[in-house]
Amino acid sequence: MKLQIDPTKEYGLVLEGGGAKGAYQIGAWKALRETKIPIKGVAGASVGALNGALICMDDLATAQYIWENISYSQVMDIDDTIIESVRNRDLKSMDTGLLTEEIRKVLRDKGFDITPLRELIGRTVDEDRIRNSGRDLFITTYSVSDRQLLTVSASEIPPGQIGDMLMASAYLPVFKRESLAGKKYLDAGGWNNVPTSALLDHQYQDIIIIRIYGLGFDSEKVTEIPEGTNVYHIAPRQNLGGILHFDKKLARKNMKLGYYDAMRFLYDLKGKWYYLDAPEPEAWYFDQLVRETDLLKSRIPPELDAVLKEGEEKTPGYRYYMEILFPMLARHWNLKPDWDYKELYLTFLENAARRRRISRFGIYRPSELMEKVKLA
Repeated sequence: MKLQIDPTKEYGLVLEGGGAKGAYQIGAWKALRETKIPIKGVAGASVGALNGALICMDDLATAQYIWENISYSQVMDIDDTIIESVRNRDLKSMDTGLLTEEIRKVLRDKGFDITPLRELIGRTVDEDRIRNSGRDLFITTYSVSDRQLLTVSASEIPPGQIGDMLMASAYLPVFKRESLAGKKYLDAGGWNNVPTSALLDHQYQDIIIIRIYGLGFDSEKVTEIPEGTNVYHIAPRQNLGGILHFDKKLARKNMKLGYYDAMRFLYDLKGKWYYLDAPEPEAWYFDQLVRETDLLKSRIPPELDAVLKEGEEKTPGYRYYMEILFPMLARHWNLKPDWDYKELYLTFLENAARRRRISRFGIYRPSELMEKVKLA
């Protein structure tokens, strides 16, 4: 496999806000780190700022540990069993007295107490490592006190206050409002959830944006990209869950998804569901389609068997495949009119692999995945 971006350049990383979806970003960063893509700086909103601090520290082990073991009680002062019972609508096992007390506490505090998040940041964020990392860290937040959107560089933040600014960036409206250094803040997502502008303002010319589609203002839609600036995207093709769904099983899955989606970007892997290293010329895929004729026919609805049989009798040889069987399959899988044999074969292969419940997490050559299909 060959990298599709230049590893000799330095890149800026944009990390979108999205709460619990942030595990995806750490998985993507793991892939960038493994392939030695140089990260010069990070701009983050909300959870993107928190992950950005760990990236600037180059502390993958801590980042993975946090997300692999994430829970509601590590973010908010709340009982995990209550949240899970409410989510699962498990009224029988729910402690109604404890639930009532939790509701009263939230109402009294006018939001969820996020002391656990403050303590987590205090334990894991090392200001000296961030300041001495050689990387820029830009944190976005909204100052309620000043009524303005702020983008601050970690290098400009007074000593001892980087953790406070990370907290300021992550203050969702449902959290208990507290003052930080005498001012009140809100999560920046409602104003600039994809802070690409922070890097553009500092003349970054090669930028990788990791999308997680959190709630808030999608500022990427209105950000003007200067001529000569290269912007790349790593983004999920499936729902990552809710922004407040702090569940370690989901977080581990999302980290894995982020890793392989980043590998798709880095190596131009094919496939809509699987991650396929598929460099062969189109003629190779045509030959594979012909070779798997019997398996292909099994995907045609039974009511069309007569059409296939008649077509085979009237249009023998390769014309049968090119004019009858393959176009019928393309229509069956709703491929666009300009489909080619590579797209048809990979669509067939992915459908067969999914039916046999073959794990999507791995980088497969088409022949390797077909072998697994036949053995399943």
